[in-house]
Amino acid sequence: MSATRDPRPLTGEPLALDLLNTRWTQEGALQDLLTDTDGLEVWLTSGGLDGFTADDTTLRHTLTARDALRAAVDGPPAQGAAAVDAMLGHGRIRPTLTPEGPGERVEFDDPSWGPAWLAARNYLELLTTAADRIRGCAHETCVLHFFDTSRNGTRRWCSMASCGNRAKASRHYARTRES
Repeated sequence: MSATRDPRPLTGEPLALDLLNTRWTQEGALQDLLTDTDGLEVWLTSGGLDGFTADDTTLRHTLTARDALRAAVDGPPAQGAAAVDAMLGHGRIRPTLTPEGPGERVEFDDPSWGPAWLAARNYLELLTTAADRIRGCAHETCVLHFFDTSRNGTRRWCSMASCGNRAKASRHYARTRES
């Protein structure tokens, strides 16, 4: 797999959701970008995390974070809270003072926890911003997630061109078949 080509159907979501979207369905089969370090490198590059090493340890920590986030997003809040909190235990934000003024610097126990920690931290930011806008695609076979940025907050599909269109076509087919 090339580090320059991201095969996922939905990219560009906030980091936490982008990590969840490393699993998707294609023609009825579940696909997983993070089966090896090549896939991890693709995800790190697409997420602007090129400074991290795509090795087996980082992959293992990133998969642990994905499982924790999936439990938090798709299940009851209490179910994933402890797992996400465990991810956050591997890093911290350190206040700093620079010649330009106050700032913050992220520090990790071990750099291999960096992508996992950043994804967990991003999830907290999304919860603070608008928890009700973290959504899973409404199509019954889709496993993708998105952050609804529509004005009225009614987005239902990961992509209107794919899942939304399939749902409309299914409804149309059902109506015409009944007639």
